[in-house]
Amino acid sequence: MYCNYCGKVIQDDANLCAYCGRRVGAVAARKSLSRPRTGRRIAGVCAGMAEYFDLDVTLIRVVWLLAVIFGGCGLLAYFVGWIVMPNENEALPVPYPAGAASSDRTS
Repeated sequence: MYCNYCGKVIQDDANLCAYCGRRVGAVAARKSLSRPRTGRRIAGVCAGMAEYFDLDVTLIRVVWLLAVIFGGCGLLAYFVGWIVMPNENEALPVPYPAGAASSDRTS
């Protein structure tokens, strides 16, 4: 099987491409528009838009900057996005099994 994004040969049963990291072979679930907790510069609006549309965050930031400079309403739209877009849900830590924690201790 070939990756649709980078064109490399990958395993037939792979869910993710080993070369570019994109999901292949299955229909990707639609992500909700939210501001991620990592990769933010100011409020995470551009990072959230980049994740949602699967684009490079730098491209989104440059387009947004051009909208602020030449469009005039880009700054207002950023503040609206900051207020309207929810924060990404926190990832909860995975608990260790009861036996694994005691075997890591040294006496």
